[in-house]
Amino acid sequence: MDRGIEHLISARKLLKTNMAKSKALGLSIEKSGPRLIEISQRLRSLDVAIRPIRADRESLNAVCGHIDRAVVPAAAVLNVFDAIHGLEKSLSDPQTYLPAYLSVLKRLEEAMKFLGDNCGMAIQWLGDIVEYLEDHMVADQWFISGLKKAIDGLRERELGEEKGCLDGGLLEISLQRLEHEFLRLLTENSVPLAMSSPALPGQQACLAPSPLPVTVIQKLQSILGRLIPNNRLEKCVSIYIEFRSLNVRASLQALNLDYLEISASEFTTVASIETYISQWGKHLEFAVKHLFETEYELCNDVFEKMGIDVWKGCFAKITAQAGFLAFLQFGKTVTEGKKDPIKLLKLLDIFTSLNNLRKDFNRLFRDSPFADIQNLTRDLIRRVIEGASEIFWELLVQFELQRQTPPPPDCSVPKVVSFLTDYCNKLLRDDYKPVLVKVLCIEQSWKKRTFHERILISEILKLFRAIELNLETWSKSYLGALLSDSWLREQEQYKDYYSSMFLRDSWFKLPPLLSREGPIYFSVVPVYRSYMPNYGPLVEPEQSVGKYAKFTVQSLENNFGSLFHQKSAKNAGFDARKSSQKLKNGRIAHLQSPTPLQ
Repeated sequence: MDRGIEHLISARKLLKTNMAKSKALGLSIEKSGPRLIEISQRLRSLDVAIRPIRADRESLNAVCGHIDRAVVPAAAVLNVFDAIHGLEKSLSDPQTYLPAYLSVLKRLEEAMKFLGDNCGMAIQWLGDIVEYLEDHMVADQWFISGLKKAIDGLRERELGEEKGCLDGGLLEISLQRLEHEFLRLLTENSVPLAMSSPALPGQQACLAPSPLPVTVIQKLQSILGRLIPNNRLEKCVSIYIEFRSLNVRASLQALNLDYLEISASEFTTVASIETYISQWGKHLEFAVKHLFETEYELCNDVFEKMGIDVWKGCFAKITAQAGFLAFLQFGKTVTEGKKDPIKLLKLLDIFTSLNNLRKDFNRLFRDSPFADIQNLTRDLIRRVIEGASEIFWELLVQFELQRQTPPPPDCSVPKVVSFLTDYCNKLLRDDYKPVLVKVLCIEQSWKKRTFHERILISEILKLFRAIELNLETWSKSYLGALLSDSWLREQEQYKDYYSSMFLRDSWFKLPPLLSREGPIYFSVVPVYRSYMPNYGPLVEPEQSVGKYAKFTVQSLENNFGSLFHQKSAKNAGFDARKSSQKLKNGRIAHLQSPTPLQ
């Protein structure tokens, strides 16, 4: 029993001793773990360092050249990448100094092109050298595996979405800043054009200068020169069209063009919008000759280097977005109004405005992008010519229909007669007659007929004859009433008075001239009678005797006689003494004191 206990105590002590030794060994092993790892790493590095020594000498000699050829382009790529990031500060704001900004941006583009062209090649060469190292066992597998992972990562970046971000997005940001500068130059240097009234009649309206200074246009061209190679032309054109369209619309809105939206159902006659038609001609001339002419030239200046299709397409979109078609639509609306004489004059005004702008239309809107303007303009001209011609050829019928209307009850001249007379005179004025002739010539040519000015004059004379017949018809309706009325008797008392006044103011001054105080007859005729016998025979044999002596003695006496008596067979001769005495004695007393009309 005691012996067993002793064995247990002895075993217990042995176990404690072994446990203490195990703990000490564990602590020792734990402490040696990092050292073992460090030794392992050193062994791997040593193995890598020793591997070339263990490799074939020829392989070692060949790999040096391969490594150099692969590292040189990779090093160049890294140098360029570092240089790119050095340009970032110079590309902060193009407004500060645009030429320098554009120069640095060009260098950035060149650097990006170099990276794009050489990164793939550098990666490929590095991959080739890794494969060579692996094939010839110049390096251990652990090292080669790390190189392969690094190269695969570069390839993924080079072929993926990050291919264009080798600069960290610097080029994209720089181009956006340049677009903002393009818009800023347009915004800060453009103002709407204003149409001012001419100072004198016939003088052209004064206009603002070109909307963009030459220096600004040059800056815009320089900006486009850098944006276009980066596929941003469409964006620039879009910015330009949007802003310039707003600028043109602001210029037009200042003219108060609300009348362009009037529909045919909103006015009863053309006369009710006569003022608007007059304004339309002036506004259309301003819009075409100055506003859109300016935009045409500006588009050419800014986008000239991009080609004619680009700048004309840009101008076409500005014209459309600015609402130019509204001008033509208004003219079409006028042609749809009811027919009346005033409409003829207004249609001629519209034709004059369009005809005066014909060369401008052909130059500005002649290409395919302006098909809508071309079609609507041709349709408007056709409607104007046909409408004006139709009204003109119906005028005679309308004048004749006026004959059926009753005359004014107060026996005054009907207002319609004054209107029609003035209307015909307007058609014969210099501002309407040439236009009307041209319109009718075109209209008749469409019908394969000829027309000339004499036909127009003949038609106008027919209108005057119709007015004359209208007056005769109306005067006859008054005649019966006047003959049976006391009006003639009431006017009788005025007859003697005004006859006396007429004789006193006209003939009363002649007797003194024919009396002894003013012997015209006796001073002229005797002298002429003595002159003709002496000098008359010298020219009588000539065939053109009338060229030298217009009157004979007898014809001169007859002409004096015709001053005081009507020509008749009974008194072909004239006795100046008797006539003078008769006028003096028989009428003077009565003429000197006419009885006033009570």
